[in-house]
Amino acid sequence: MTDFREYGRPRRVDGGLRARSTRGAIGRSWWSRRFLDVLESFALGTRLTRGRSYARAGQVLSLEVAPGEVTAVVQGSRPKPYQVSIRFRPFAERLWTRIETQLAAQALFSARLLAGEVPPELEELFVEAGAPLFPAGVDELAQRCDCPDFAVPCKHLAATFYLLAEAFDADPFQLLRWRGRDREQLLARLRELRGTAAPGTRGADGGTRRADGGTRRAAGAGLPAGRPDPGTPVPSAPPPVGAGLALADLPAEALAGTLDRFWVSPVPLPSRAPTLATEPELVLRQLGPPGAAIGGPGLAERLRRAYLRFGTDET
Repeated sequence: MTDFREYGRPRRVDGGLRARSTRGAIGRSWWSRRFLDVLESFALGTRLTRGRSYARAGQVLSLEVAPGEVTAVVQGSRPKPYQVSIRFRPFAERLWTRIETQLAAQALFSARLLAGEVPPELEELFVEAGAPLFPAGVDELAQRCDCPDFAVPCKHLAATFYLLAEAFDADPFQLLRWRGRDREQLLARLRELRGTAAPGTRGADGGTRRADGGTRRAAGAGLPAGRPDPGTPVPSAPPPVGAGLALADLPAEALAGTLDRFWVSPVPLPSRAPTLATEPELVLRQLGPPGAAIGGPGLAERLRRAYLRFGTDET
């Protein structure tokens, strides 16, 4: 058994990642608090308290979130820092495809995600899809640290958990990245699903049927042999927009008798229209943390505080 009396206080670190919270609970957004609530519900003892102290003292040297794995380097009492890994199985590709389809079908979810926000209702959607965002038990997490402490999590792992929660605060898409989908991939897929026009269908003469029911004749179709097509080159018809996306494949007769009800809602509308609540630092969340060359995560935090102050300044 390792004699921990040979190890003293942790070595001081210059330039480590410090938790923004200096007292009380760590995590200010619903997703970071939800993550830590799940972690703390596992009754992991005083090591979480010591890990929180490590996080606030800046003992974590680096933190990297990748699909399925979070890695960190934590400075303890030994000269060589400890290597930390927390694995959480990412969702299968087919599952992500189903989730993206469901997200794209709900305009409000898509709008908030494209605006850089993660709405609280997202957790319920993932649960209904059979893919909970958060671990239901500690056994779902594969935790590893090369320190001599046999307990899991040790204080180095606990410090990583708390810094990870604050990383979720700064960029909620990091949580989705851990579960297997990058921010850019998810948003590109949502834009594709929300904006794809209905493909044209081929007419009998090889032309393409337009959304208004007409047919654009293929080049040279129906002309005497050797005679050039006076319409060459044929300009492509603009893709349908607005209601045209929904009506592109409907025959004209299907619309007869419905125009008088076109603007009537099929269900009663609420007395007040829904609003999209945003916070002053929305632009920062959309852009993500800046690179080290222009200030690193510390710059984003300073700007966030300034935006909050500007938003509440009555002058």
